[in-house]
Amino acid sequence: MDLDLTKEFQKVIDGLTENFSEKVLNVYQSTGDTFVLVNPTAIVEICTYLKEEQNFIYLADVFGADNFTAENRFEVIYNMASLKDQIRLFVKVQLEENEPTVASVTGVWKSANWYEREVYDMFGITFTDHPDMRRIYMPEDYEYFPCAKSFLFLVFRAPLNCQIQPLTSNRYESRYYK
Repeated sequence: MDLDLTKEFQKVIDGLTENFSEKVLNVYQSTGDTFVLVNPTAIVEICTYLKEEQNFIYLADVFGADNFTAENRFEVIYNMASLKDQIRLFVKVQLEENEPTVASVTGVWKSANWYEREVYDMFGITFTDHPDMRRIYMPEDYEYFPCAKSFLFLVFRAPLNCQIQPLTSNRYESRYYK
């Protein structure tokens, strides 16, 4: 791997690849950040290792992504930092479209509680063993997930013959279109 890493950061990546060789699927850099793609079944084990052995005590965020592809449609990204070594690391898992589920890391970082609930509420990704897996923004009886890219197709069904109507007001015409 051709990565631009500090000595401390290289120690973290080496520790991950040595201890979890079958579970770390890829390590890469993008836009100056380092990403580690891991097997979803190992997320709790890897996060526990990163917190206890590599000093990643701060979980800054957990967020989801919808790639809208046939394989590995959903991603959950864990944004964590080692305050001691001043390192930021993104750990990713990829999930299939049908029943996207991953284990909760609330046992590793309590702050993951609300982050995981937000990902569930917006994308429909379920976190097993979560202490309070319920919606955080949308009503409990709401059946859709607004950040899933299929949301627009499910909720806003326009008639096939709809057309965009031109603006009838000329209030901007004199200012911008002289």
